[in-house]
Amino acid sequence: MEWLKQLSQAIDYLENNLDGDISYDEAAKIACCSTYYFQRMFSYVAGIPLSDYIRRRRMTKAAFDLQRSEEKVTDIASTYGYDSPTSFHRAFQSVHGVAPTAARKEGTLLNAYPRISFSIHVTGGEGMKYRVETKDPIRIVGIRTAIQADIELNFKTVPAFWDATLKSNLFSEVCKLSNQSPQGILGVTAYQNPQDIYYYIAATTDAPVPEGMTEFSIPAATWVIFECDGHFQESVQTIFKRFLTEWLPFSGYQYAELPDIEVYPISNPNLKGGHSEVWIAVKKE
Repeated sequence: MEWLKQLSQAIDYLENNLDGDISYDEAAKIACCSTYYFQRMFSYVAGIPLSDYIRRRRMTKAAFDLQRSEEKVTDIASTYGYDSPTSFHRAFQSVHGVAPTAARKEGTLLNAYPRISFSIHVTGGEGMKYRVETKDPIRIVGIRTAIQADIELNFKTVPAFWDATLKSNLFSEVCKLSNQSPQGILGVTAYQNPQDIYYYIAATTDAPVPEGMTEFSIPAATWVIFECDGHFQESVQTIFKRFLTEWLPFSGYQYAELPDIEVYPISNPNLKGGHSEVWIAVKKE
């Protein structure tokens, strides 16, 4: 429950500063996690990137201001952090589909996005298959691509990286390396600092590093391991959301902020779904 309480307090901070400066670092501090992990976890829980949420909320409030007052559009734009009328116009139209001036016309259709709130709901008791294991450091070897602190960009970068890899000979070369646990083809998101974030397609192995590949060591940790079946991308995203909203709040554990591991079967590279696992490092509260 503590995690949801901290996240709700971070949302309070965002809401209280929609008409001022919002610091991702401060929001993350309130949520008791790093800025990168706050953005990442927010996107899974809320279903949209943090930047989109803030833009939608600001443009919702801006639309109300336009309808209720005679303030100049430029003044309202400035209130919500837009110094350029053009950038405000673009943001407003992306949310509402119309220009800011149109919001003052009677009958104009607009979108209102309410603040996000978190509460516990009875969801039907759908089970989550999991096990908890303590592991020594995990050495992975494979290929990697740089990703960003901007989670929205990563939702495009990572699938494109997988597509390119599956179409190349590198996929089969990585498959040959797998000889340690967890066995399979791994997707690993490794954050070390804002300038050093990578997504790996790799295998756990004790073999030497082939030319053109790189290795990475994941620290010893306690792992909660979830099993899932279905379309790989959708299954993994669902597991992360349920981990944060259904499992973690009642588990007695905290998120350890170590690299997350997706484990896929070594099989036909054209396979888009099946049985997979998600390994998430945790620590006792």
